[in-house]
Amino acid sequence: MSKVLIVDDEENIRTLIKEELEESGYEVIAVSNAKDALETLESDKDIDIICTDIEMPDVNGLELASEIRKRYPNKKIIFLTAYSHYKSEMASWAADAYVVKSMDLTEIKDTIENLLKIQ
Repeated sequence: MSKVLIVDDEENIRTLIKEELEESGYEVIAVSNAKDALETLESDKDIDIICTDIEMPDVNGLELASEIRKRYPNKKIIFLTAYSHYKSEMASWAADAYVVKSMDLTEIKDTIENLLKIQ
């Protein structure tokens, strides 16, 4: 079973994505900030994909992705954000995929499935 780490400061978003991905057969860990995400990655080496929001307090998702790339270059990263303008920023290139948040989670599930195929 593939393991996904969700990083989002909004509890309702974390819960929605976690439940939807678990129903699709993934093991999911959900945290609210970059610090917890890095601690989780340190303690759980089996995480396959990190889905992170960009706009978060303290450390944003762009900074988190950069740190993950340094420490865990083989981990897959998906930016999951409500703001499409980040897609053109150089820092967003640290991610393997970019998904604009929607109530329909089909795109995020398809993106995870596709990234797992190319691991």
